[in-house]
Amino acid sequence: MLVGFDHADDAGVYLLTPETALVQTVDFFTPIVDDPYTFGQIAATNALSDVYAMGGKPLTSLALVCFPEKGDLEVLERILAGGLSKMIEAGCTVVGGHSIRDEETKFGYSVTGLVHPRRVLANQGAHPGDRLLFTKALGTGVISTAIKKGVAEQAWIDAAVKSMTTLNQAAAELITSARAEPERADAGRPGWVIHALTDVTGFGLIGHAREMALASDVSLVFQSARIPVLEGALDCVHAGHIPGGLKANREFAECLVGYESGVPEEVKTLLFDPQTAGGLLISVAADDSEALRRALQAGGVPAVEIGQVIGRTKPLIRITP
Repeated sequence: MLVGFDHADDAGVYLLTPETALVQTVDFFTPIVDDPYTFGQIAATNALSDVYAMGGKPLTSLALVCFPEKGDLEVLERILAGGLSKMIEAGCTVVGGHSIRDEETKFGYSVTGLVHPRRVLANQGAHPGDRLLFTKALGTGVISTAIKKGVAEQAWIDAAVKSMTTLNQAAAELITSARAEPERADAGRPGWVIHALTDVTGFGLIGHAREMALASDVSLVFQSARIPVLEGALDCVHAGHIPGGLKANREFAECLVGYESGVPEEVKTLLFDPQTAGGLLISVAADDSEALRRALQAGGVPAVEIGQVIGRTKPLIRITP
């Protein structure tokens, strides 16, 4: 076992040969949008993300289905079709699955991928001085809550759906294809040094940043003004469309967070918003940060630098204006 659950990482990694390791993950949840096809796409995108977050390539998947006994099978067909469309886009073969009767619909996948044992990217390994890049905007949790309440504006829905159905594939492939070895000695070698990687999903930005900081024995500093936010997300916070997961994330992790004066209250709230199919949080060597950011943006990934890694201190995570 190369990566287990001791550092709350995104997926497990198991060594097969000196050249090959398996990446394994599983995720499923209840519908967060009204359209069944879109829900299937979101569930697949979310499940695939953990393999990308380990530096791996998705290979096969198994569908997990919970569906009402008297439910409309056309709805189930659309959910499965949406999920399959994203699996095809990722080049990941759906080899089967399992279904049970359940009063509440749930859908997702178990995904298996491959990675070279020396190229695994975990949430452990961030170095003081690293820069933190983030590849998506926050806000899918509060917008999904507004959708469930029937009060979300169409522009908010469109922005959230686009984010939740965008694979992290492009970002992961770019990161790994030109990634230099961590022990790189001369700056003339191509690529960039990535010390740690995770995706931001159900525990929110702070929750996953906490895992990276604890696993790496460092502290993190985020500049709140640089953190991208989905259209409508702040409106949802102002209106009180706060999911239960956000409240739980905040109760659990805010004790490790320190805020400097000038950080807006609504932004503090959004830092704990549980994300679905969220972006990648990348800890990259300072000298490589700008080159990686530009490469990601050139590849269609809206990456921004949102903070930096510092030596271990208190608070574990500091938020500046």
